[in-house]
Amino acid sequence: MKIATKWTLWFVVIGVYVMTLGGVFFFNLFKWTFDEKLKMDVIDMVKNYAPIMRDGLLKNSSAITFEEFTLMNDTLSKDERIASVIYLNRTGVIRWHREARFIGMSWDQYISQVPPFTDAIAQAIHFKKPVVKPVPKQSYYEIAIPLTVNNEIVGSLLLMVSKATSDTLVSSAMKKYVIGAIGVLFLLGIPFYFFFYHYVINPLESLAEAIEGASFKNFELRFNAKNDEIGMVADSVNILLQKVKKEIELYSQKDKNFKELEEKWWKTMLKTIVPLNEYVIVVDEDNNVLYANFELKTMPGGNTHLLDVVDSQQQNLLRLIGQAFDTPGEVVEGETVFKDQNLSVKVVHIGDTVELNRTLIHFYPKKVY
Repeated sequence: MKIATKWTLWFVVIGVYVMTLGGVFFFNLFKWTFDEKLKMDVIDMVKNYAPIMRDGLLKNSSAITFEEFTLMNDTLSKDERIASVIYLNRTGVIRWHREARFIGMSWDQYISQVPPFTDAIAQAIHFKKPVVKPVPKQSYYEIAIPLTVNNEIVGSLLLMVSKATSDTLVSSAMKKYVIGAIGVLFLLGIPFYFFFYHYVINPLESLAEAIEGASFKNFELRFNAKNDEIGMVADSVNILLQKVKKEIELYSQKDKNFKELEEKWWKTMLKTIVPLNEYVIVVDEDNNVLYANFELKTMPGGNTHLLDVVDSQQQNLLRLIGQAFDTPGEVVEGETVFKDQNLSVKVVHIGDTVELNRTLIHFYPKKVY
């Protein structure tokens, strides 16, 4: 998988991860904000209408006034946020309810027929302040608001408030958040990708092409210098190529010196033990002539192959050389024609490794009996 693909996948995965964490945070923030706003709006609305209810309760605690009826029936009950309204006087008698059969019933009688979802009304009366309780497993709040005069409770109001409006606002806000987050991710991704492609991917591709096209004649890496990490990699590759070049040159020099020393060794040794009227050829692992005690014809390229010295038609000699290769370390003897002379020949193949194989061919006059 290419690094650009990996980077894109990581960017998308990290972006989705951050969006998810942000979504959880903002969802809870929106939910808390809109829920609190819903609660406060309902409580503030009731506080605005509280003087009408207090006046009615003080005038006649047993019967609802026209103004209170209008408030309950036409204002609070028709608010889309409010699912139900129960209006109580100071003695706990229901002063107004959507169902007329409950009006005039005591709170104890009412809860025996319709059990409350929470104890919000009891706590509101006890603490003399508004109490909000979520309805278990339902999308509602019970909001109980005591009505007081001179810190004395003269009545109370129990509202069942739907969270549907709050949930709608939260859903709308989350949709906007998701759209905005995707937009931000997209807008950030484009410049980041172009930056990444221009400063990372493209230089890496150029570096790869430069490495593939590096010349092994001069060990030169053709890559424009860059003052960044990719430039450091290019410099490291250049350093490596120079080290390889030096190692190859050193190895070549050692090989050349070794061959010169070996040639000198063969020349000295064979000159000592081989008479002047006899011929000796020493060839290396590639059958190139390493030493000969007679003048050789110079061949193009500097190397003289054995077949340039020995006629390929001399099957007898080639057979002897083949036998020597098959039995390294043993001397193979025979007769052949060399330099237009009928001569005896000895061939021995020495060396246990491919790099250090040597073959010695010794031509000498036949013995006369």
